[in-house]
Amino acid sequence: MTPAPASAGPPRTTIASFDARLVRVPLTRPWAADVTSVGVVATHVVRSDGAEGWGFSWTPQIGAEAVHALLAHDIAAWAIGRSAEPGEEWLPLWQHLHEAGGGGITTIAMAGLDLALWDAAARADDRSVVQWLGPQRESVRAYGSGVNLHYSLDELVAQVRRWVDSGFDAVKVKVGKPDVAEDLDRMQAVRDVLGPDRQLMIDANQRWDLDRATSSLEVLAAVSPAWIEEPLRADDLYGHYELSKRLSASSAIPIAVGENLHNVYRFDDFLRTGAAQIVQPNIVRVGGITPFLGIAAIAGVYGAAVHPHLLPELSGQLALCLRSVPGVPEPMAEDVEDAGFGALGALRDPSPVRIADGTLTEVPHVGLGLRFS
Repeated sequence: MTPAPASAGPPRTTIASFDARLVRVPLTRPWAADVTSVGVVATHVVRSDGAEGWGFSWTPQIGAEAVHALLAHDIAAWAIGRSAEPGEEWLPLWQHLHEAGGGGITTIAMAGLDLALWDAAARADDRSVVQWLGPQRESVRAYGSGVNLHYSLDELVAQVRRWVDSGFDAVKVKVGKPDVAEDLDRMQAVRDVLGPDRQLMIDANQRWDLDRATSSLEVLAAVSPAWIEEPLRADDLYGHYELSKRLSASSAIPIAVGENLHNVYRFDDFLRTGAAQIVQPNIVRVGGITPFLGIAAIAGVYGAAVHPHLLPELSGQLALCLRSVPGVPEPMAEDVEDAGFGALGALRDPSPVRIADGTLTEVPHVGLGLRFS
């Protein structure tokens, strides 16, 4: 008797179509004279089982057209017919695009496909991505953030007062004036508004070299910063390692990096060497949810805090899903004043998150809940 053939199992779900379109979103508060909008490349995937997903890539002012071209040409042509399972094809795509760069425009573009696939998977299950991944907490702290180095002292103080009045118990402001004495004056004015119990984080946006960072932070330690963000050129691994040693021997201000690190390997470098104590991966810049979860896992091994960078409608959802690590601060979401996609009128549907009294919570939705108008 001939045995019955083994069952082939359910058919593999693949990517049937994928497209991308560029949207320019005007900013209510310009981040600089030449940064008056942000570029969003909205993406749409259709799976072989008919399920649909929407994602996006994002970049302020520079590079949006290049990201769109990479998505519409190289990524779309590569993706059709491949597995639609979230994360399954991420590494092969990175290897395919690697000759164009291991990070930067390549990983920013990759996020457009990765997010759409996660969105499709959760939508097919009629759940949000948070529910699909598994929430670890009902809410996360949000901190007020601003691109404000160009603000006058009065404008900066007024902004911080708005955050305090809105219930934030932590804020982040920019430093890096030509004279550190001016930075100190500004930070002391901010600290006066915040009082002693609210957290003040400072961000140099890569403006210092090692010696200037060392001397500046000796001065700015007077306002008790909760962290110093990007004190040096973002890819200066040795500089951050050396600065970390100097700070641990003096002010003990933690170093935060990540918004301009573009793949899992660079995060591992900074954490393994002790060059940073806090990581702030931008979920789009690292290539989507798939690598973000890998970075968070590595951070957990090294006992580093994870506070996702910008994009609270996306990063806040992922922060709700990060596992707690004993002795490590819980994740926070960054809320840049008047820069949320919902507040800017860029979304087709209501925002998938709500920020009130310095706390971010999920609003009922399916998938990522991020479809652009």
